Amino acid sequence: FGKTYCASDPPLTLDYYKSSCPSVLEIVRKEMECAVLSDPRNAALIIRLHFHDCFVQGCDGSVLLDDTITLQGEKKAPPSINSLGGFRIVDRIKNMLESECPGVVSCADILTVAARDATLLVGGPYWDVPLGRKDSRTAGYELASAIPTADESLPSIISKFLFQGLSVTDMVALAGAHTVGMARCENFRARIYGDFEATSGASPASEAYLGHLKSVCPPIGGGNNNVAPMDSVTPNLFDNSFYHLLLQGEGLLNSDQEMYSSILAVQTREIVKKYAADPIAFFQQFSESMVRMGNITNPESFVNGEVRKNCRFINTWAPEI
Repeated sequence: FGKTYCASDPPLTLDYYKSSCPSVLEIVRKEMECAVLSDPRNAALIIRLHFHDCFVQGCDGSVLLDDTITLQGEKKAPPSINSLGGFRIVDRIKNMLESECPGVVSCADILTVAARDATLLVGGPYWDVPLGRKDSRTAGYELASAIPTADESLPSIISKFLFQGLSVTDMVALAGAHTVGMARCENFRARIYGDFEATSGASPASEAYLGHLKSVCPPIGGGNNNVAPMDSVTPNLFDNSFYHLLLQGEGLLNSDQEMYSSILAVQTREIVKKYAADPIAFFQQFSESMVRMGNITNPESFVNGEVRKNCRFINTWAPEI
């Protein structure tokens, strides 16, 4: 009989590597500390990488696969091209773990733990990470359309979260990861030459901020890869100032500001207000939502998955004779 798998089956557990690789958490933590010390932006890159992984066929390390002759990876898919980084950090962690406990820790698990450590290292909350994911032997280039984009409408983004089994509350909390990291001009151009002034009430401070953004991102003729922080107040600190910016109408991305300003934002507006007023509530929900997102599994990978030796390529098997 065909069996349907869901998040709890086969189960992820907190002590999955307790006997097979007891130092796993320590090794990931040390490598992430080095990465974030060398550049705080690395924290946001790893969190984003984990998000892009989980939204395409579950958290199975598929986002880490490079293109080969026989496999089209996800890195060059429209929502991901130019917006993902941090692959070398994952490679470094993987190399350390392969020398410590070869063939034991999956790339999918490495990325999930690294995203938690990244959050913590820039001032965010801690949570326990359930482990035991396997790495997929396939990637989902077409499925990358499941990832929300900067200029998508609020109902469309909500439906993408619901499709993954995540709630509207999860969506608003996870969007709070934009309290760290940068956005490319290509992703905020429509916003700053669109309704930015209307939402921000054109105060002198917001006018100055908008002027700065326009100097970073010209209306036409290039500059697509110029970047600006999504949280202009504390760009390298994981806090709730992202939500304060939305209340002021100064969110950098349309998709973020819509959660507060859209006429359809009845439910999301209240949640934004709550997290702006209560950083502890935000941290608590972000932790819960990250666990829920990390538990989106690829049932296929539990049956046919593997632990990759190199996160960029599937393990090569001898052909059957």
